[in-house]
Amino acid sequence: MPGLEKLGLTNEPDAVACAKYHVLSNSLGGVHVEWIPESETKSWVRYLPPRWIFDGTAVCGIPTELSRAMLRGWHGHNGVTLGNPRLGFVATSQTTDGQPGLVGYYIEEDYDLEPENRVRFRPGERPPGPAADLPSPSWDPVRLAKVERNYAMNYIHTILPAMTEELGPGTTRAVASVVGRQIGMQFHSTVMETLSVDGTLGLRLGHLLAGHGDRCEVAQIVGEEHIRLHSWRLFNPSAVDAAVFDSWNALWEGFALMEDRTLSVTERLDRGAAHFEWVMS
Repeated sequence: MPGLEKLGLTNEPDAVACAKYHVLSNSLGGVHVEWIPESETKSWVRYLPPRWIFDGTAVCGIPTELSRAMLRGWHGHNGVTLGNPRLGFVATSQTTDGQPGLVGYYIEEDYDLEPENRVRFRPGERPPGPAADLPSPSWDPVRLAKVERNYAMNYIHTILPAMTEELGPGTTRAVASVVGRQIGMQFHSTVMETLSVDGTLGLRLGHLLAGHGDRCEVAQIVGEEHIRLHSWRLFNPSAVDAAVFDSWNALWEGFALMEDRTLSVTERLDRGAAHFEWVMS
């Protein structure tokens, strides 16, 4: 809801506001989405490949059920958020089915939608015309960089607590810790190149953690590096299960593995300490 206000969409009809919101918010995060207007009660969006969230050939391994679940949890909930039980989303194409992008439209019906009908699937329906020009907000580069950072951070901010709630902390820790280390190893060189910071792995990790918006310090003590994170903007430390930290921390363990280093946790903010602290040896 704050996003609608920031993007100047609060006076638009609900179907149009939702479509424009998804186009503008995604474009600020670096994702290519198009808006195709039809009427005040029916407004189209088109997410074009490559899909940002399914990097590279990973899209081939995404079951269509996952894409459908994302639509039900997000697009299908927009009407609920707006207090409009008549507003739903109809998907007409999905990348995960080998179709030309995720395409669909927000539609306001003249009757209340049951929960199972807030998202419907009608393959083959086509938009009424070409995409309309919808300029992104003219925000300064620093604000745009923070938007892109927050956009990416929100995925893990949502996924790990949801996994813990749905699957339990034990399964979450087992699955997400392996995935986290795999991602850390797989993207080690890309992330380090993006950081463009010389020095030890501890120093580079400190810069990466500070980039989340938290204060981080790195100190050399008797041949070891101590990395201290004073806050956790990504999560509320007192409101998440310990498995959330373990899963998130696996990303940094993956980085350490690629440089033959050992990363040990000595202090945990989510367990009552004043900060997080790692020792790199």
